[in-house]
Amino acid sequence: MALNLVSPAEIKALSFLDSTKSNHSHKLSVSVGYNLKRKDHRVVFGKNIRCLAQGPPPAWPGRAIPESGRKTWDGPKPISIVGSTGSIGTQTLDIVAENPDKFRVVALAAGSNVTLLADQVKTFKPQLVAVRNESLVDELKEALADVEPKPEIIPGEQGVIEVARHPDAVTVVTGIVGCAGLKPTVAAIEAGKDIALANKETLIAGGPFVLPLAHKHNIKILPADSEHSAIFQCIQGLPEGALRRIILTASGGAFRDWPVDKLKDVKVADALKHPNWNMGKKITVDSATLFNKGLEVIEAHYLYGAGYDDIEIVIHPQSIIHSMVETQDSSVLAQLGWPDMRLPILYTMSWPDRIYCSEVTWPRLDLCKLGSLTFKAPDNVKYPSMDLAYAAGRAGGTMTGVLSAANEKAVEMFIDEKIKYLDIFKVVELTCDQHQKELVTSPSLEEIIHYDLWARKYAASLQESSRASPVLA
Repeated sequence: MALNLVSPAEIKALSFLDSTKSNHSHKLSVSVGYNLKRKDHRVVFGKNIRCLAQGPPPAWPGRAIPESGRKTWDGPKPISIVGSTGSIGTQTLDIVAENPDKFRVVALAAGSNVTLLADQVKTFKPQLVAVRNESLVDELKEALADVEPKPEIIPGEQGVIEVARHPDAVTVVTGIVGCAGLKPTVAAIEAGKDIALANKETLIAGGPFVLPLAHKHNIKILPADSEHSAIFQCIQGLPEGALRRIILTASGGAFRDWPVDKLKDVKVADALKHPNWNMGKKITVDSATLFNKGLEVIEAHYLYGAGYDDIEIVIHPQSIIHSMVETQDSSVLAQLGWPDMRLPILYTMSWPDRIYCSEVTWPRLDLCKLGSLTFKAPDNVKYPSMDLAYAAGRAGGTMTGVLSAANEKAVEMFIDEKIKYLDIFKVVELTCDQHQKELVTSPSLEEIIHYDLWARKYAASLQESSRASPVLA
């Protein structure tokens, strides 16, 4: 038996459970006399909980100005890649292959795709290779038997960490998914490496710990996500205090044209039909729920120091404007381009330089061919994820990581048809509500990882509990 919402209209009144009345019955909490407003995201976790502590220093305080004298290498820029066989890793290597005079690979780390990793080693000849799945080391060694010179191979998590802090690397591309990317990223920061950031958990879960560490070691966190790269590009050279507002654009996902009352009938196949492009299952569902954009709101806060009242979401179906910023004088700056992750990845690797790209492999944007760009406000009833994300961001500390982990588990359960589509929001809300009892505002790395695991386990328990005792129906 899956969790059941009374109706889609209940989503409009989502608020976290009143912790003083929680009886662990896993019922949806509905706030009374509360009106949600698009610009006033004031959903709270229980009673009297607002922003509990001043946040960590942002990676970029509303402006991006390169420091002089940071270049410390000769010839092609040496990089290491954590997650080399994933989407981010393979696209990064495409960039390296096209620009061998600009970049060279010194270390690669992958999870379990030994065949692809071996091909990458043969092509890019790194000095160090890691495979997280230790049982596959012998298979990797066999695949590299004819390679000369042979790279050093270090298995397991320690190997991934060594790749991240390789002494020759200047920049580390973090393409590994989930909290598994936190320890390698921390190791890279402590070793003085700039981070080309494609791992969301680094800031969403780890921001309160990672950002002070980055400032301590004077390293740069450069966003490889297309929306945050767009913001980063728009704030280049802004004077101090010039940033007024961040506008994150969203495609709207699979259900942007669906009426709310049809969402109760959503099937997995429906959620996986993205109107603009083909992506992995998890990110496609996140696009449908708009949780991806809610998580990006939290990232934008950590990256650029904007208050949550000054970060907005706009539905932009064409996905050509990747995000915008408004300056104090009301000018709006936007970054445009075809949806292609290689451009933001390239910019994180080359910043502050701009590298020429061939029209053959990098199609240029033709606005006349495009025709028109349209925008509309997101529907809070259709996308309750926005209010959940703003609430988690305002609570701060470990709450943002719990939100992300609970969503990841809920999406997994939905894809496995263990819960319904609307239950994704409910599982996340209930998990965040439960966590406020143990919220840590200034967590250690160990606490961040602990509550990530806790959130996944608790989210899974909600589905299991619903089998034994039906929820509100």
